[in-house]
Amino acid sequence: MADLYPSIAQCAVVATAFKVLLFPAYKSTDFEVHRNWLAITNSLPVQEWYYEKTSEWTLDYPPFFAGFEWILSQFAKAVDPEMLKVYNLEYDSWQTIYFQRASVIITELVLVYALYLFVQSAPQALKRPSHAAALSVLLSPGLLIIDHIHFQYNGMMYGLLILSLVLARKKSTTLASGMLFAALLCFKHIYLYLAPAYFVYLLRAYCLGSKSIFHIRIGNCIKLGLGIITIFGAAFGPFASWGQMPQLFARLFPFSRGLCHAYWAPNIWAIYSFVDRVMIYVAPRLGLAVNQEAVKSVTRGLVGDTAFAVLPEITARMTFVLTLFFQIIPLIKLFFDPTWDTFIGAVTLCGYASFLFGWHVHEKAILIVIIPFSLIALKDRRYLGAFRPLAVAGHVSLFPLLFTAAEFPIKTVYTIFWLVLFLLAFDRLAPASNRSRIFLLDRFSLLYIAVSIPLILYCSLLHQMIWGKTFEFLPLMFTSSYSAVGVVGSWVGFLVVFFTS
Repeated sequence: MADLYPSIAQCAVVATAFKVLLFPAYKSTDFEVHRNWLAITNSLPVQEWYYEKTSEWTLDYPPFFAGFEWILSQFAKAVDPEMLKVYNLEYDSWQTIYFQRASVIITELVLVYALYLFVQSAPQALKRPSHAAALSVLLSPGLLIIDHIHFQYNGMMYGLLILSLVLARKKSTTLASGMLFAALLCFKHIYLYLAPAYFVYLLRAYCLGSKSIFHIRIGNCIKLGLGIITIFGAAFGPFASWGQMPQLFARLFPFSRGLCHAYWAPNIWAIYSFVDRVMIYVAPRLGLAVNQEAVKSVTRGLVGDTAFAVLPEITARMTFVLTLFFQIIPLIKLFFDPTWDTFIGAVTLCGYASFLFGWHVHEKAILIVIIPFSLIALKDRRYLGAFRPLAVAGHVSLFPLLFTAAEFPIKTVYTIFWLVLFLLAFDRLAPASNRSRIFLLDRFSLLYIAVSIPLILYCSLLHQMIWGKTFEFLPLMFTSSYSAVGVVGSWVGFLVVFFTS
């Protein structure tokens, strides 16, 4: 490990110094969301946590995360007690800002530790590629933009996910992997999208015999079942005993929201929405009906149900069926080939399916695809070929989160530097595949990356210079649609690689 330079610890120290400089940077409404949760968990009894609605930013994360906020609030008392008052809406004293920013950095140590274990557990021949992949995650522009400027705690959450994935690498820690993932679900329920892959892997690798699927390991089944029941019981048991489960689930799963978020996440529905916008102008010539109410809506999905002007409406049930269908496809291979690499591939494809076909997907959820994929992106050059457009599309799609002028050079320069540094490094480290590379995917990647620079320039600078404040949604639509093409292309490419490896 001595020749792996710079070390993860060294990069973490330098990255921390840079993140401290960003303390005064732009912060989104998510900053107030988490301040309000600090106040709720500190000021009110547990029975009232999921009923409190003084602020519009109500508590809508699972109980373990609420408990995490309560722990943070104990330290917040000593910093600025005013931030812990429920009625102190939009409170952002400099003490509050520094405390919340620092809490993100400190809890990100979970990610640092998980990445260290990932490199340590890699076979000797894969140490260097694993180290490069670990550094790419640690220095991710996605985590920098979402956590350290926009404001969230994804570093800690993905640290727990990576730690769980690493524990699944050895038979002796497979049970611990399942337990940790169950705990992660009680922190943030977005990871339910990855649960099918965990279910199949734990069933096949831990509960069933390695030589015969008809050999059931009763002892392992009991240990896994009891462990999961204990964890979920600790998280949800108190609320079940108080009869609050309907209220809690209503907070966790607000299906009243529309298909698309205010800014279209770069998925299938972004392309669908873009085509619908184009069809508004084409439909009259084709004799197709146009829903005038939908035309009046610019984003269609900001609040409430999504409405399309020309194309058929999409329901939550349709998105669920599509997501489940495209998750089942890789799970079939995982069931018959329960290796660690196949497991990570299945986790990645489950993330893809949920992001591409899910209901009311946030653009920030792209990390649920990028981060697991990063762990196997250097397996060979075919894997890297599928990863490249995802890396570009996923990070460019996050740019609209930071719309202030001061943050433009930070997000742009940092992301481009990261892409150049790591994609070039990955290109040198990824070994040749024993199968032929996919010509179309390689050419698609090159063309796609080439288009990204003029797109960023137009959406960030030229559009406002040319059009001023008119057509404000156009740059968002271009960014989302461009990114959606990259994510979909990457998904199709990885499906081919996954099933032909």
